Amino acid sequence: MATKWSDFRETLNLSDADNAEIELTVKLIGKVIEAREAKGLSQQALADMCGIKQPVLARMEKAVHSPQINTLIKVLQPLGLTLDIVPIKESTNNDRVAM
Repeated sequence: MATKWSDFRETLNLSDADNAEIELTVKLIGKVIEAREAKGLSQQALADMCGIKQPVLARMEKAVHSPQINTLIKVLQPLGLTLDIVPIKESTNNDRVAM
């Protein structure tokens, strides 16, 4: 039985695309949490600013589910962030989160 996420993850036999999606999701959620905390906002305060319910934000931050794009945009705007579509650079970090 795996005791660490990295050990368990190896047993899943994920494709490169699956791994890239997981890494991108982790980075994106991490940036949202980092920005929220840097602004000194609670989940409830940010949820109120976004017009969403706090449990939705909590589930997003815990990666229980992937947010819909419109929900993500609602969350990012009060944090002063946006999503950006950028080309993948083959020789460098190809899972960049640009916000």
